[in-house]
Amino acid sequence: MLLEVRDLTVHYGAVKALDNISLEVAEGEIVAMIGPNGAGKSTALNAISGLIKSTSGVIDFQGQSIKNLPNYDLVKKGVTLVPERRRVFTSMSVIENLEMGAYIRNDKMLITEDIKEVFKLFPSLKERQSQRAGTLSGGEQQMLAMGRALMLNPKLLLLDEPSLGLSPNYIDAVFERISEINKHGTTILMVEQNARMALEFADRGYVFKIGKIFLEDKAENLLKNEEIKKAFLGER
Repeated sequence: MLLEVRDLTVHYGAVKALDNISLEVAEGEIVAMIGPNGAGKSTALNAISGLIKSTSGVIDFQGQSIKNLPNYDLVKKGVTLVPERRRVFTSMSVIENLEMGAYIRNDKMLITEDIKEVFKLFPSLKERQSQRAGTLSGGEQQMLAMGRALMLNPKLLLLDEPSLGLSPNYIDAVFERISEINKHGTTILMVEQNARMALEFADRGYVFKIGKIFLEDKAENLLKNEEIKKAFLGER
């Protein structure tokens, strides 16, 4: 198993944000975490990525503990986070953002080749490579954030709300790119409010509710689940 999380608990002060959750991600999968706002999905992702400390539990990556490791150490191990609301370097150009994504690397020729691969995956970025990132549309900034993360050649890509604030056309484009990234060999764990879209592209899903996981299944089964349809897919 690539990622194993067991009995993970996280507190914000006296508030228990996560209560003994367990999940796993196999190599090559796309796994979605869905549920209402405030249910603990992003907290779980931030604990896995080292942005917040967990109170107790186990987080293993490739059989080794990564619990409470700082984010920069996780990046070296192959775990990379694309945070919510993208957070690109707005005053820097597209290509400078991609070069910043490779900040821990010193293989300049391979970096150049990887930038070319990112441009193949996101052609609109190639057209705007000299443009300041802050002038891009929301969808283009999301693609840039994912492209920047790919410059680290992650084994596991963590995505926090990749469709947040995007137009319907860009949502489709971003999820198509997520699928392509996965087909190129990157395992993906994502938090996503657009439950239907997430489950249509994922292999499996975990459903969060008030700091706990109350349901886990294959994505195709969750899409057919009557309770999920009513709660998250807008069906009655």
